[in-house]
Amino acid sequence: MVQAVVSSPLLQPSLPTNIFTQPAGTAPQAPVALSALVAAHAAEPLVDAESKCLATAVYFESMGEPLEGQLAVAQVVINRSQSGRYPSSWCGVVKQKAQFSFVRAGRFPRIDEGCEAWRKAQAIARIAADKLAYTLPTDVLWYHADYVAPGWGKRLTRVEKIGAHIFYRA
Repeated sequence: MVQAVVSSPLLQPSLPTNIFTQPAGTAPQAPVALSALVAAHAAEPLVDAESKCLATAVYFESMGEPLEGQLAVAQVVINRSQSGRYPSSWCGVVKQKAQFSFVRAGRFPRIDEGCEAWRKAQAIARIAADKLAYTLPTDVLWYHADYVAPGWGKRLTRVEKIGAHIFYRA
């Protein structure tokens, strides 16, 4: 099972995401569960358009998936925006033609903003944006559901399967 690594003063970003280091002179701290982070960040709705695009991708692409899988979907959007190979904004990545099947002519379907899945998606977007936890390396730019087999998957290196999604790097 994949576990999200939660960022804290213990985590050194230059190290692999599964290695924690203890700063000298500090008391040991236990990692925080991703579910606890989601609960802590689910109270306030997102207000900026970019974060809403990120949450929308999480909502439509991974609703019902484990929280680690939802976080991984958010990370792929963020990774793409920072890669130089895709648009530089999260909305640009999500609305890019033929990339996300839920987007129709650059528009999103209606979201049930009162449901628990939307609150979780917003929390996951906030956690990913603030780099509070992560499940994938920054070079992971692609994924697909495990019930499809796109031809492009053969050209890439499989990194991880989380829930119903398989994630890849070049």
